[in-house]
Amino acid sequence: MKFQWTLIFGIVFALIVAIFAVINVEPVQVNYLFGQSQWPLILVILSSVLMGGLIIGSVGLVRVYALQKNLKALSKENQHLKAELKLQATKGDSNKPSPNKVDEKGSR
Repeated sequence: MKFQWTLIFGIVFALIVAIFAVINVEPVQVNYLFGQSQWPLILVILSSVLMGGLIIGSVGLVRVYALQKNLKALSKENQHLKAELKLQATKGDSNKPSPNKVDEKGSR
C-alpha cells in the first residue's frame, strides 16, 4: 500500500511540474561560470527537476548500499553469536548435575 501512495504522489508531482513548465515558455538568460546563454524556461525547469531527482536517487542508492553492508555484517555477527551460544549450551549441559541425582549430603 505504501508503494501505491508513493507512486500516486510521484505522478501528481510530475503532473504539477509539467503544467508549471508548459506555462513558463519564455526565454531566460542562464549564467554559467564561463559564459551565458538564452534558454526556454521550460527546459530550465525540467532540467532542474531532473537534476534534483538524480541527486536524490544517488543519495538514496548510497544509503541503501550502506544499510545492506551493515545488515550483512550484523547477520554475520548474529550467526557467530548463535553458534557460540549453542556451543556454550552443549558445554553447560554436560557440567550441570541431573535433577534426579543425590549428592553426598543427601540433597538434590
